[in-house]
Amino acid sequence: MSVAPGRWWRPRSLRTQLLFWLVTLHLAAAALTAWFTFVAYGDLVHNALDEQMRLVADSYAGGDPPRSPRPLDGNAALVRGAFVVQIWSADGRTLRASSWPPLAVVPLQPQPGFGDARTDAPAPSRWRVFTAEAGPRADQPRVQVLQNEDYRRRRALRRALLEGLPIALLLPLALLILWLIVSAASRSLRAVARDVASQDERRPTELSLARVPDEIAPLVQAFNQLLSRVRSAFATQRRFVQDAAHELRTPMAAIGLQIENLRAHVPAGEATERFNQLEAGVTRAQHLIEQLLSLSRQDAPGRPLAPSREAVDIETLLRESVSQLMVLADARRVDIGFEGSIAPVVQAPAAELRSVFDNLIDNALRYAPEGGVVDVRLHEVDGHAVVDVLDNGPGIPGSSIGRVFDRFFRVPGAPAGGSGLGLAIARTAAERHGLRIELRNRDEAEEGGGPGLLARVHLPPAALAAPAPLTPG
Repeated sequence: MSVAPGRWWRPRSLRTQLLFWLVTLHLAAAALTAWFTFVAYGDLVHNALDEQMRLVADSYAGGDPPRSPRPLDGNAALVRGAFVVQIWSADGRTLRASSWPPLAVVPLQPQPGFGDARTDAPAPSRWRVFTAEAGPRADQPRVQVLQNEDYRRRRALRRALLEGLPIALLLPLALLILWLIVSAASRSLRAVARDVASQDERRPTELSLARVPDEIAPLVQAFNQLLSRVRSAFATQRRFVQDAAHELRTPMAAIGLQIENLRAHVPAGEATERFNQLEAGVTRAQHLIEQLLSLSRQDAPGRPLAPSREAVDIETLLRESVSQLMVLADARRVDIGFEGSIAPVVQAPAAELRSVFDNLIDNALRYAPEGGVVDVRLHEVDGHAVVDVLDNGPGIPGSSIGRVFDRFFRVPGAPAGGSGLGLAIARTAAERHGLRIELRNRDEAEEGGGPGLLARVHLPPAALAAPAPLTPG
């Protein structure tokens, strides 16, 4: 099942959300700081330079006659923000002197004080203008001082960017610190996830709240409550299966004995065929009851996780399993054989190992066609001991091979007689003692080719012993 991605402003990852909004917050703070600095420092620069313009104008207007201004170039006036001084006639019609003549396009302002002007030549620009008041004499020249307005804005903007720069520079460090904090906080979540992943679905246990953050504790508590209900449901199911199997075992055994006693009194013909069908049905029911009892014993809550172990010779155990199932093979006219090239020893209860191999061999015999072949091989693959159970039956469709270990699951079209519990029992017993069962179709496994199924049991690494002579069965 795929998980739908979150929106770009609300990703599904909590860590990504924190990083995303922290970056946004820092960038917004840097922008607001720069804007506030631009406005505040712009007013400060504006007022300070206005005062300097007034002082310069007063210094020129105080002379009688006013002194000539020092000449400037375009770079000083436009880039460095130097004051441009103009000396006008008393009537303001004639420009007598200017520190930068190209700015003569700005006339003497009609009102004294500060103002603003725009020019298109020598370059489009804005100017701050201060016009000094007229002197006491009627023929006294007028003084006007100008400064490039863009220079003022550039100066305020540069200062604003410098003020916002520390926040921008601290952003990577803040992200690193946040990443470390979130990683440390998420360790507890990963620990909870590991506890959940390690749960035995048949024996769920409560999760510890010792290292769980307060924000996640309600979720873990709710999960523990769910686990409690699941345990209760499993306990009810186990009791039902166990009670039903025990209650059915005795009457089914009695029915089996009665059928065996009646066989000698059944007349030949159609009655014999009907009787054989009845006997086969009772046999299947007895087999199902035994498997249900085995399943309930595996799921019993008081069952120790590590029962008493013993050194089990796998070759001897497999030979015994093949011998005991020979009757079933003969009844189905299936040729069954054993071949061992190694002699591994596994530390585990012999009864549970026998349950693994008996169920796999029984499954192969049931699905092999009449007159088919079932081979049991004990050999070494890539330095590890394995047991292969091969049949030449129909195999398992690709859509069902992932579910064959589920309880009561039967492959569609499978022959009657199975209960869907054998492989589930085998896997449970195998996993309990470090064995792993692998199923794949023979044409995929390239084990002799042709149709059929390969059930491979990977034994523990410590099981491999010295090679034994090849002894075909």
